[in-house]
Amino acid sequence: MTTIDHTAPPQRFPAGPKPLLSGEHSRSELVTIRIFLLAPFLALISVVVLVWGWGLSWLDIGIATGFYVVTTLGVTVGYHRYFTHGAFTATRGLRIALAIAGGLAAQGPVLSWVADHRRHHAFSDREGDPHSPWLYGTSPLALAHGFWHAHLGWLFGRDKTNITRFAPDLAADPDIRTVDRLFPLWVAATVGVPAALGGLIGGSWWAALTAFLWAGLARVSLQHHVTWSVNSICHMIGSRPFTSRDRSANFWPLAILSMGESWHNSHHADPTCARHGVLRGQIDISARVIRIFEKLGWATKVRWPKPERLSRMADPHGGNRKAAG
Repeated sequence: MTTIDHTAPPQRFPAGPKPLLSGEHSRSELVTIRIFLLAPFLALISVVVLVWGWGLSWLDIGIATGFYVVTTLGVTVGYHRYFTHGAFTATRGLRIALAIAGGLAAQGPVLSWVADHRRHHAFSDREGDPHSPWLYGTSPLALAHGFWHAHLGWLFGRDKTNITRFAPDLAADPDIRTVDRLFPLWVAATVGVPAALGGLIGGSWWAALTAFLWAGLARVSLQHHVTWSVNSICHMIGSRPFTSRDRSANFWPLAILSMGESWHNSHHADPTCARHGVLRGQIDISARVIRIFEKLGWATKVRWPKPERLSRMADPHGGNRKAAG
């Protein structure tokens, strides 16, 4: 009987003989995906227009902030740096907790998210990349098309990345398969729990409703767009202090909201590194959290940046070279 080592880091799988895709989403799957992609965004617009200034309370802000931090770190530390790239090893408890926290961000089940992202790195800004903004050319119209595709459009496509090719390690883990299957529960919880907390703490149905709108749907929409901006903006605009085979860029305005993910050029130059903000003054909240996990003994074999490696990766044209163009 084969046993699973829950502490082992996820492995990176190069392009192999298995198909790139595993079929297409069914019509019902596409309808579900599109509804949930659009519903939080429409809710964000609605609450801003209809209840701004009188329907937003400090309770809503507090609940939204708490859920934003935990669930965003579930994606950045969990889905991305741990499950996709194996930047550290984790105890079984932390592994499961990170998978659940990532699911609460409502960006997709862990297996498909990781498979899509590993495929992105395998074909970054080339044919096969699921969300490159450079696939349609460099004219203004082509770049506008590419931005839409990278930011959101690719999520409306029918193609499904082949999990058995890009994430067989996770698919073999019964804990992760269970968390993956329960994704609808995590989506329900990420909007339902804020509403319940708002009602219990605020003591009214109105408090529950505004928490549902602001700390639930609107917060999820903000998270979506921050993550999508890393796919779009951070492959078009910013600085490139390190050499990489694609057009990934560091875009500092997103550093805090993305918890350090917008130091994207640094990440593509050294994908398995636990810290993306590797230069002085680059805020990387996700790396700080990994450091805390390390001190607690929950994370080990953390792949921190090394000065000699940074020196080898440095762009000979200078750290201020822009990515656009």
